[in-house]
Parts: sequence; structure tokens; C-alpha cells
Amino acid sequence: QVQLVESGGGTVQAGGSLVLSCAASGRTIAESAMGWFRQAPGEEREFVACISRSGGSTYYSDSGRFTISRDKAKNTVYLRMNHLKPEDTAVYYCAAAHVLGDSAYYTEARWFNDWGQGTQVTVSS
Repeated sequence: QVQLVESGGGTVQAGGSLVLSCAASGRTIAESAMGWFRQAPGEEREFVACISRSGGSTYYSDSGRFTISRDKAKNTVYLRMNHLKPEDTAVYYCAAAHVLGDSAYYTEARWFNDWGQGTQVTVSS
């Protein structure tokens, strides 16, 4: 099992940027594909980004504004969000998928085994 703790959320003005961090413990994230999801009140949990085990592949719901990365030494995953919009407001969750391959195409929440508690991102207009 991987324990995940998100941080970096907060309130930002529309057009601004935020970098979210996901610190892992208990197991190296090198064994997992890592994903970011978000959920707004009354809405379904939505895929944001995924990075493969090796870090060599990434996949996004909005590749023009978001960038996912991983730091092996710090056992941490990041999500950089640029040009933020009010509709980006949500709780953002980090998740780990225990997989054997090196795909980044994990877009369904049910495919992920471990989840953080989430961090709130609020984008003001």
C-alpha cells in the first residue's frame, strides 16, 4: 500500500497557476502509475492527468494547461496547473495504480488502488 498526502492547494485568481504535490510513503511510487483526479460538489470524480511508472509517458484531460511529473528521489508526484479557470475549482486527489506495465492511459478512478485525502483548489473569477 502507498500512503499519499496532497498539498499545494489554495485560492488563486483566474489565469494564475498552482503546483500541487503528492508525497508518498510506505512504498515507492516507482511501482505505480500515478494519477490526479478532481471532484466538484455534486459532480462525478473527473480524470485530470496520469504518469506511467517510468515517468516516460503522460496523459491529460487538458494537455494545454496541466503538466504531471514525478521525482524519484523525493518519492513525490506533482501537478502543475497553468491558466486556471473558475471551472477548475474542485478537490484534487492524488492516486496510485498498482500496475505492471508502463502505460499512462489510466483514466478511470476504479483502476487506482490508493488515494490521498485531497486538497482544495479554488479559482476566483
